[in-house]
Amino acid sequence: MTTVAATGRPRVSVGWAIAPLMALAVFINYVDRGNLATAGPLIKDEMKLSAESFGLIVSAFFWSYTPGQLLAGWLAEKINPYRTLAIGVAIWSIATALTGLTSGFAALITLRILLGLGETAVFPCASKVFASSLQEHQRGAANGLVGMGTALGPAFGTFVGGKLMAAMGWRPTFVIFGLASLLWLIPWSLASKGAPSIKAADDPEAPSFRELASKKQVWGAGLGHFATNYSFYFVITWLPIYLVKMRGYSMADMATTGAMIYVVYALSSFSMGWLADRLIARGLSAGKVRKVWACTSHTIAAAGLGVCAFGGADISLIALYVTAFGFGFNASTIFAIGQTLAGPHAGGKWMGVQNGLGNIAGIVGPLITGMIVDRTGSFDIAFMIAAGAALTGIFGWLVLIPKLEPIAWSTERGA
Repeated sequence: MTTVAATGRPRVSVGWAIAPLMALAVFINYVDRGNLATAGPLIKDEMKLSAESFGLIVSAFFWSYTPGQLLAGWLAEKINPYRTLAIGVAIWSIATALTGLTSGFAALITLRILLGLGETAVFPCASKVFASSLQEHQRGAANGLVGMGTALGPAFGTFVGGKLMAAMGWRPTFVIFGLASLLWLIPWSLASKGAPSIKAADDPEAPSFRELASKKQVWGAGLGHFATNYSFYFVITWLPIYLVKMRGYSMADMATTGAMIYVVYALSSFSMGWLADRLIARGLSAGKVRKVWACTSHTIAAAGLGVCAFGGADISLIALYVTAFGFGFNASTIFAIGQTLAGPHAGGKWMGVQNGLGNIAGIVGPLITGMIVDRTGSFDIAFMIAAGAALTGIFGWLVLIPKLEPIAWSTERGA
């Protein structure tokens, strides 16, 4: 069977504003999805929810977000990533605003499902653009910038959202954030106007989902992504409730402390992505650098989460900062690895599959944690499970991806 290297297609150039606006979209994405966690102590009290019921609401977001990754990846290839992302932002912004107007358990779950559907667009679209337009030694910083959005979004949402919720309640805060998110569409429409077409219709070498699934590398990247997400989602979902209910923080104090943890993550994300790029540009193997970064991330995060299970209040807080620093190593790496393996022909579809596998953690993680907390009255076992899950990612990166290089996609396409 004839094959062609994934690097054969000429790269297109994008405007200087695209990557920062992508990062801003991710920032907004994590503000809007993280608002529920910030409001968790208030919602649990108002609706008289158990930890398990709250975990079910959090999990509902991923019921659409996880399978929707395949749809978003297909749309990013089929129409184009710019339009697909705009549609997604509009959907999730409206869902966020409506959450502040809703009442009742079922309505809250429905809107979380809608929110998840809209937010599917971000990472497949970003990966399609970066895989098509950036060289290997440029992807660390670009993905690190996007990774900063995954950290600064929760930081902003926890700090500003926490302060607003303490002052006016959680419902007005959701409405304000949802309507503000829609404003992103204005600069995006201007920056992406006339952007080069990079859709699958122009690329006869774009692989099918079937061919993607036949590659063990996509399963390795999916496992690594799952391990990263399980530990990160554990923190982003339960940190406010943990600090308020278990450590006795007020909502205002929780907002400040939680935000600083995410700031550490943000600084680590961009600086580690930039450093990886510099090492690769100086001649070090991209595969070795990316894999060392990924395994370091899992090791540090697992150690920090493990310490939280046994340490006192002060030690646990320090360990959370260490965990956040560890997260930063992988914020850019997991996407850069996927973009390298996929090449410009499959950036959107690949990230749809990889991110879909990774976000299964969002479905099972909150439910597992909620059941454990209800039954034990403590987060200790949940911290240990999150630490163990983090370590499983090392197997995915090292064993299932023996060599980090662009995959040669077949030129003979199945149905």
